[in-house]
Amino acid sequence: MACTSLFDKEDNKSETADIYLQLGVRYIELNKLEIAKENLHIALEKDPNNAQAHNANAYLYEKLHDYPKAKQNYQLALELAPDAWSIQNNYGRFLCEQGDQQQGLQILMRAFTTQLNDKAWLALTNAGRCQLQAHDKSSAKHYFERALILNAVYAPALLEMQSLSFEAGDYVAAQAYFKRYVDVESYTPTLLWIARQTELALGHALMAQEDDKLLLDKFPLSEEAKKIKPVLQ
Repeated sequence: MACTSLFDKEDNKSETADIYLQLGVRYIELNKLEIAKENLHIALEKDPNNAQAHNANAYLYEKLHDYPKAKQNYQLALELAPDAWSIQNNYGRFLCEQGDQQQGLQILMRAFTTQLNDKAWLALTNAGRCQLQAHDKSSAKHYFERALILNAVYAPALLEMQSLSFEAGDYVAAQAYFKRYVDVESYTPTLLWIARQTELALGHALMAQEDDKLLLDKFPLSEEAKKIKPVLQ
């Protein structure tokens, strides 16, 4: 009975920590960072060895621009759960964004090759962005294409491929990636700006005007909208 009681208490602590972890993650998504911080603090008080709580805490510190604490929490999370692909994915992305593309890419490749990773396109897309930060567009394109093989409607990879195709002068491909993106995700100013530039390059003035109208209607204060206002006046 004593052993059963002990395990019940441990299970309850873990379950309570998970509840506060979920609350913390939800408040991060809502950008209510102070409330998120409070909930994650309680989660870690209840279960200091909860790797996903440290993972979420690291991401929170990123949002708060406290990068040393973010790195410290990612490292601890990975020590506690070295095979957790979600932690590998977040930490690898973080390192790439902090300028350590070499180590970041190595960790992202671990996330991609982890057998239990059922969302490998996330790590591949982050690997592509990592290569962009290292100014290797060819490798970046390779990773984005691999991500889209696994998930043909993954919007971030489609967005990156639209941009790379346009920069390479492959306007037909850029147009196709634009259409695939808007089938699954909302417009962005950058997306519409590249789309209108693509249509102009293809000689489709009327379609470019439609993109201009969308850009002005949906994002009138964006830098992209400011660029086209003088053209339309």
